[in-house]
Amino acid sequence: MKSEAAPKPVLNIAAYQFVAIDELVPKREALREKCNFLQLKGSILLSEEGINLFLAGCEEAIRTFLDYLYHNPLFKSLNLHKMAVKESWSQSQPFSRMLVKLKKEIIPLGKPGIKPHEHTAPVISPFDLKRWLDEGKDFTLLDTRNDYEVRLGSFEKALVLDLQHFRDFPEVCQTQLAEDTKVKPLVMFCTGGIRCEKASVVLEQQGFKEVYQLEGGILNYFEQCGGVHYRGECFVFDKRVAVDPALAETATVQCYRCQNPLSVAQQHSEWYVPNVSCPYCAIKQDAA
Repeated sequence: MKSEAAPKPVLNIAAYQFVAIDELVPKREALREKCNFLQLKGSILLSEEGINLFLAGCEEAIRTFLDYLYHNPLFKSLNLHKMAVKESWSQSQPFSRMLVKLKKEIIPLGKPGIKPHEHTAPVISPFDLKRWLDEGKDFTLLDTRNDYEVRLGSFEKALVLDLQHFRDFPEVCQTQLAEDTKVKPLVMFCTGGIRCEKASVVLEQQGFKEVYQLEGGILNYFEQCGGVHYRGECFVFDKRVAVDPALAETATVQCYRCQNPLSVAQQHSEWYVPNVSCPYCAIKQDAA
């Protein structure tokens, strides 16, 4: 009996670029048509401030799509070939559908005066961040992600904020960051770098003297430096839920009801019922 061939791995890409974009509707329709033709799944956000995309499909289709973005006359003026594209692999398709949406912001902050395509803080490479940590340099390492992401893992010496929504970042920083953090170097990081593009400007406006953002975020650090100085996993916004420093999918799942990520230990809780509830649901119920 002839054995079935193993399914080909799925190539996942994440990329964004802050750039002034006009004629959003025709661009959305062109992207939707191309993605559907190539049988890609995921999401693309378009706004007047830029583009943010998470896509998955066979490698040939992904490469064809990127070539289309770089050379199609409709997008050529955007210089998207300069956009950093992070790649990872999975054994199955992590998205269930293909969405192309028009948004006011590709990463919502609610601060119209912050325009990363005009100004943002300088970046620090993963290698330089690792060197700073190796050397024990005196600086602040700030995690700008939401609390449910941080629970899965973060850098060992990271300062963690009590942040439930990125929109709250400006206010939370004013109340939770000590004054002495303003006068020494501060390196901020998020999953892929996009939130830090805006968050870095917020801190500059609040009087921080030397602000850097980790180039490409945690995922780029994993790719370049592995898990040195990092503990745990990194939450990702697709069906994989989380990846380890080797960029491999972990056993973490997400609660169907409240969307909180659940570790293997939490999946053994009496409160965890797949597709029904989890320990976090129980906490919310008791608080009600």
